[in-house]
Amino acid sequence: MTTVLLIHGGLWEDMNAERFWHHPGIVAGLQHHGVHVLSPDRVRRPQSWTAEAQHLTTLLPEHPVTIVAGSNGCSAAIRLALIEPERVERLLLAWPATAGDPQVDTRTRLGLAGLGAQPDTLDALLDGHTLRGTTDDELASITKPVGVLPSTPENPSHQRRTVDALLRILPTAVKLPGCPEPPHPAFPPHADSFVRTVVNFALT
Repeated sequence: MTTVLLIHGGLWEDMNAERFWHHPGIVAGLQHHGVHVLSPDRVRRPQSWTAEAQHLTTLLPEHPVTIVAGSNGCSAAIRLALIEPERVERLLLAWPATAGDPQVDTRTRLGLAGLGAQPDTLDALLDGHTLRGTTDDELASITKPVGVLPSTPENPSHQRRTVDALLRILPTAVKLPGCPEPPHPAFPPHADSFVRTVVNFALT
C-alpha cells in the first residue's frame, strides 16, 4: 500500500492538519483511493526547519513514503528529504510559499516577532533562496521524483515565480495542475481533482 505523508502549511500560526487536510476532504479522498495517509500536526512554533524535519522523522514508517507538502510545509518537507533521503520516495510541493519578497517577508517577520520569535529564529525560518530555509544548491541535490503544484490564481504568499524557479532548479521536477490552497474558500470545488493529482503522482 502506498503511504502518503501530508505536511500542512502555516508558520507559527493557528493552523493544523485538521484544518488543512481533513476538513477540506483531502484525507478522506486519498483513503477512498486506497492510500495509507499520515497527517500529523507540525511543531507549533519551531525554532528552525531542521527542528521541524527531526520531529517529522520520528513519525515516519519503516518504508519510504510520498510526501505531499503545502505552503510553508514545503520547507519542512525539503529539509526532511535532505536529512532522510532514503525514507522519501517522492515529493509533491503544493502551493510553495514564496521566499525573498520584501513586503511578504517584512509582514511575516513582524507577525512572528509579535508572537515571540527571537531574531535568530526569524533568520532561520525566513532566510533562503527560492524556498525559505534552504539554498538553491540544496534543492538541486534532490534527485527523487518531484511534483510542483502552483497556487491558481497566484497570490503574494504563493507566487508563480517560486514554482517556475523550482521547476528550473530541481532536476526531476514536473509541473502539476494548480488550484487554490485548501484553507482558501475557493478550494472545495477543486478537492476531487487535487486528490486525483496526488494519487496519480504517488502511484506513477
